[in-house]
Amino acid sequence: MPTISVNRDALFAALGQKYTDDEFQTLCFEFGLELDEVTTEKQMLMKEQGEQAGAGTSEEILYRIDIPANRYDLLCLEGLVSGILVFQGKISPPNYTLRKAEDHYALHLTPATAQIRPYAVAAVLKGLHFTKQSYESFIDLQDKLHQNICRKRTLVAIGTHDLDTIEGPFVYDALPPKDIKFKALNQPKEHTAPELMELYSNHAQLKQYLGIIRDSPVYPIIKDKNGVILSMPPIINGDHSKITLNTKNVFIECTATDLTKAIVVLDTMVCMFSQYCSNKFEVQQCKVYAPDGTYELYPKLEHRQEVINVEKANNYIGINEGGERLASLLSRMCLQTRLEGDSLLVSVPPSRHDVIHACDLYEDIAIAYGYNNIPRRAARVATAGAQAALSKLTEQLRAVCALAGYTEALTFTLCSREDIGSKLGRDLAAEPAVHVANPKTLEFQVVRTTLLPGLLKTLAANRGLPLPVRLFELSDVVLRDDSAECGAVNARRLCALHAGRAAGFQLVHGLLDRVLAQLRVPWARAAGDTGYRLRPAQDPAYFPGRCAEILLDDKVIGKIGVIHPTVLANFELTNPCSAVELDIEPFV
Repeated sequence: MPTISVNRDALFAALGQKYTDDEFQTLCFEFGLELDEVTTEKQMLMKEQGEQAGAGTSEEILYRIDIPANRYDLLCLEGLVSGILVFQGKISPPNYTLRKAEDHYALHLTPATAQIRPYAVAAVLKGLHFTKQSYESFIDLQDKLHQNICRKRTLVAIGTHDLDTIEGPFVYDALPPKDIKFKALNQPKEHTAPELMELYSNHAQLKQYLGIIRDSPVYPIIKDKNGVILSMPPIINGDHSKITLNTKNVFIECTATDLTKAIVVLDTMVCMFSQYCSNKFEVQQCKVYAPDGTYELYPKLEHRQEVINVEKANNYIGINEGGERLASLLSRMCLQTRLEGDSLLVSVPPSRHDVIHACDLYEDIAIAYGYNNIPRRAARVATAGAQAALSKLTEQLRAVCALAGYTEALTFTLCSREDIGSKLGRDLAAEPAVHVANPKTLEFQVVRTTLLPGLLKTLAANRGLPLPVRLFELSDVVLRDDSAECGAVNARRLCALHAGRAAGFQLVHGLLDRVLAQLRVPWARAAGDTGYRLRPAQDPAYFPGRCAEILLDDKVIGKIGVIHPTVLANFELTNPCSAVELDIEPFV
């Protein structure tokens, strides 16, 4: 859930009313938001960077407000104020108008762009009157959208340019990196694209975006009629067309790998800031030409019609209100609605791209009605709640292990490929492991198939503890299973580890006997008998001749043995260790 920081005084001025912190928190709750924190810029910097960071920063009060992830229209002060005022009935929802496209604002795509970012949309805002506050909000909204719907610029990258410093029509092209040279934003001189990639490799904000295009044979660029490069999306804009407080006309371009997301982003940008245009809420359309010569007009700012049934809405929410009342509640949420018979005809504006289904409309009715005002009612189906049998067994076995002198560890479910493969002496290809498609770090590449590596790493991180060290974990592993609906299944396991001056095999064996005795499982003296027994086995993770399989009614449910010295060395351990690991689900 994204969080926005707004200046309290500026917010109250825009709302036309002052509130106490508690009153504003109540208003946020009624509107479906949450006031997360009341702070200052100085306090925020001190919390993030230490005592010295707050020197010279503002002491103005900031409200940090949690915004639902799909409410892109509330990610800036302008959208938040407009939404609240409409909710309070103080203003009507904005009515956006489109100004006819002009050819000299057209954006032409070349065929080369299909290799990297195949889509683009554009718009123009004219006659803007920026203040310092609205200018900062304009920039901040772009950042919020980049982190949210744009997925850190991988899906969409936004570029904003001072229209008076450039000349259309514009071209969206893709060129080899060595052929690109321009003066990037706030840079003193021109750089080639490879030089910029090197320059920004240590930049606190921009380095995270370099990988999006770094390995591509071509880099995307936007340039004007005279060849002036406006931006190299998704990395950086050009310095020539940067917007300032004095900017009056803005050209907005969005390049994308997802056209739908680009349309949502462009609509959000122009809907929020067209209120500062000389003709309020008017947006200039742009012709965007595809490589084949056809064109589309953007932004579209389309109003979509949805129809919902009054009775069904009441039943879903648990209220009993007339159609006119439900229509007024939806209108308070910027969704202009009228009643026709027993149906509600809802007009969804271009600022509300979060409304994609009837259930979204039911949710908005419930918010406007007030969650606390919905009457409580008994469940229509009588049920008896109880703890799941597997969870109950897990809690009981935790107590057994703790009473036996073992300390519980909770380790990561994700691990590296080496942890379950080469470090244990096993072939990773033979392991039924679920692999993470795009791991962020080498530590989290696969989902664990055994609990043993986690305990060994925990032991390695606590080498300073006096011996012996006894650890256990009762948790899930994930195993690939093509017959399962999602391709994998969870398995609840118990793993215990003993480390000391000697291997201590008899101690983990004793724990196994204690656990199974508590489960009322007898010892099976021979194959075919009911109960559990051990059978010699070979596993590269365990010392040869000192490893056994645990069988329950002649079915393998786990292993026990002395850890192989090579495995200990792989996990940077020097003391002998013994371990037992078994599946507890057969005992449920």
